[in-house]
Amino acid sequence: MRSLHRQRGWLGLIGLLLALVIVAVLAQKVLKTYGLLPGAEPGARSASERGLRGPGVAIPAPYDGTGVTPTPAAMERARGLEGAVQQQAQDLSKRIDEGTK
Repeated sequence: MRSLHRQRGWLGLIGLLLALVIVAVLAQKVLKTYGLLPGAEPGARSASERGLRGPGVAIPAPYDGTGVTPTPAAMERARGLEGAVQQQAQDLSKRIDEGTK
């Protein structure tokens, strides 16, 4: 009975290591499926590659970041923010100049 009690620590440690290995393998599979690790699995193909087309499957268009233009409202907000920051910088500069006199 006493030797079994002494073995409990080792059995718990082995169980934790086994659980850690299982979690690591599952995490690796998920990361490969999402394409965050090299070597994608053969089962991780897109819907169009598997031949799944139809009304129930949405296939997103490829992203093209070169043709992105901001909306006019966003540009006006950015210009307004830039003007406000410049005005605050001028006010701060005046306060510093007055403080050094």
